[in-house]
Parts: sequence; structure tokens; C-alpha cells
Amino acid sequence: MSAHVAHGRFTGWHMTGILVAFFGVVIAVNLLMATFAVSTFGGKVVENSYVASQNFNAWLAQARAQDAQGWTLDAGLDPERRLMVQVRAAVPVEGARVQAVAAHPLGQEPDRAIVFHRTAEGAFLAEEPLPEGRWIVRLSVQAGANEARFVRDVNTRTGATWDPAAAGGDGPAPGTP
Repeated sequence: MSAHVAHGRFTGWHMTGILVAFFGVVIAVNLLMATFAVSTFGGKVVENSYVASQNFNAWLAQARAQDAQGWTLDAGLDPERRLMVQVRAAVPVEGARVQAVAAHPLGQEPDRAIVFHRTAEGAFLAEEPLPEGRWIVRLSVQAGANEARFVRDVNTRTGATWDPAAAGGDGPAPGTP
């Protein structure tokens, strides 16, 4: 007993349909990824990369001088999402002033100047809370003729703060919430 099974022939139209479907999916995924890339990151890190490259060695010298003076900065958030900063250095920090600007990593929120008031010697508290979200905070500490600059990533949702340079730029350092 044999059953007759009808088989359709595989034609050029079938192959054309497979190729069109395959490349259609590839192109659609590429367009989707390109849209996400353009809409989430403006791509501008510095105004002029050539000028920045000319200043790079001076920035390295400033960083070495800052390290030689023993500057350290610990940052955290209080329960109201206000930035707390503790500054230490081998040089005197009496009368130190802290200035900071918080920038949204994707530029979706405007930059915010942060005003600090001293709570103890070397300790400062922001007057206003940071809005919810992730922020890149650039801090400048001045004590007499000495100055130090720091960058901290702050996530107000989790309360995490971290030094992107120490963490490889990918997220909180080990041991931070």
C-alpha cells in the first residue's frame, strides 16, 4: 500500500521570498538599532576633539599634581537625595569651597549647578536634592591656592555613587549599592 504524497516544487519564487524575508529582517533590525543609538546618545563628548587632544598632557599633569597632594573625595546621598561630600587632602582643607555641576548622561535634562554648604570641616551638603535618575557630577574643590577636580556618577533611584574612573566607567565600584 502506498500513499501518494503531493510535493510542490521549490521554484525561484520561493528562493526570492526567502531572500527578501531574510534581508528584510536584517534591514529592519539595523534601522531599529540605529534609531535607538541616535535617540539615546548625542555623540558629543567634547566641543572640539583636536583642541581637547592638545590639552590632554596638561590635564594629565594636573591629575598627577592632584594625586601628589593626596586629594580624596567621598560622595553619597542623604535620604532626601541631596549630595553629601567629604573632602580630604594632604594639604590643608580649611576654608575649602566645593562647586559642582550635575549633567544627565544622555543630555535629556538640563545641567544643574549644585550649591553646597559646609556641615563640618571638609564636609559639605547640597542645598537642593537631585532629581530622580542618573547624573554625572563634576566637582571642583578649592582650598587656598590648591584645587582638585572629581567626577562622580550618581543614581538617585538606588542611592549609589561611584567614581567612573575607578570602576572602569561601567558602573558602581564593588561594594557600592
